[in-house]
Amino acid sequence: MRKNFIGLLLGGVVVSLGLSPLLVQAQQQISDAQVAAMVEALRQAAPQTGSQNDGFYSQWQVKPETLKGWSKYCLKKELTPTQFENSPVTARYVVSCITRRELNQQFLATKNNETAAVRGVACWWMTGSYKGCDSGFTATYVQKVLNLYQQQRSKPAASLSPRS
Repeated sequence: MRKNFIGLLLGGVVVSLGLSPLLVQAQQQISDAQVAAMVEALRQAAPQTGSQNDGFYSQWQVKPETLKGWSKYCLKKELTPTQFENSPVTARYVVSCITRRELNQQFLATKNNETAAVRGVACWWMTGSYKGCDSGFTATYVQKVLNLYQQQRSKPAASLSPRS
């Protein structure tokens, strides 16, 4: 009985060690450069309504009801739209935090396909869903974000510093 237990235990360790590289790859964290590129792409692609009081806040055009959940998740406290709007550093931090979370989820869902992950996050950013942005305005928006992301990723890392 004891022999079987030790054999089973050792077998489990061997299997665990054999699978660990696969688990690490599946849970690979995205880089700061990928997050910065996505954040900047989302900022540049943000639809401009032409109205100062359009109900969206910051350079990323975030809805107030969205902002509450995001700030609570990232800062452990809710921000008012005015606080978010008046602090570009805080706004970028919150957007970066959420973008990292979503990119990580999409990299996992797409088996580390960067293009598909970026498309999924861009679609989610606009619609709240990772899929369904294959035509019309949302498809145009997703393609714009992807193009801007790729431009950002092709720049040297030093040029990805946050801009207000």
